[in-house]
Amino acid sequence: MPRQLGELEDAVMTRVWQWNRPVTVREVLEDLQRERSIAYTTVMTVMDNLHQKGWVRREVSGRAYRYTAVSTRAAYSAALMNEAWSKSDNPAAALVAFFGMMSQEQREALQDAIRVVQRDTPEEVPAQAPEVLPEGGAERARGAGGGADAGR
Repeated sequence: MPRQLGELEDAVMTRVWQWNRPVTVREVLEDLQRERSIAYTTVMTVMDNLHQKGWVRREVSGRAYRYTAVSTRAAYSAALMNEAWSKSDNPAAALVAFFGMMSQEQREALQDAIRVVQRDTPEEVPAQAPEVLPEGGAERARGAGGGADAGR
């Protein structure tokens, strides 16, 4: 289960996810500097840590690395929600409380997601009814065939 990203890790990953292409430390640094004063080495360390934790992969490009996200923001969010939900002692109540916090727009997105999952999930095949033997048939089957696997 993933641990929640720290504030700076999240700021870096947000850019990696949004840009959806290999990025350099310099590119992330320049974009972060629009919001805050931050050193190149700080961004480099954060991106190296994200690589070590498995959030990004990197490949050498000249004298620098290019970093790419390993998974999506949606997958990260889903894993966090699943982890929080699985720790609840009453999962149904946790879902009801969570749904109660949602805006109308979020509820509509949830309904859309449920429709997608239902559409992509194969329909369940109803279980076949157990074979019904006439009265005393089980004893006759065991006696005549030598057990439950007889005749198979």
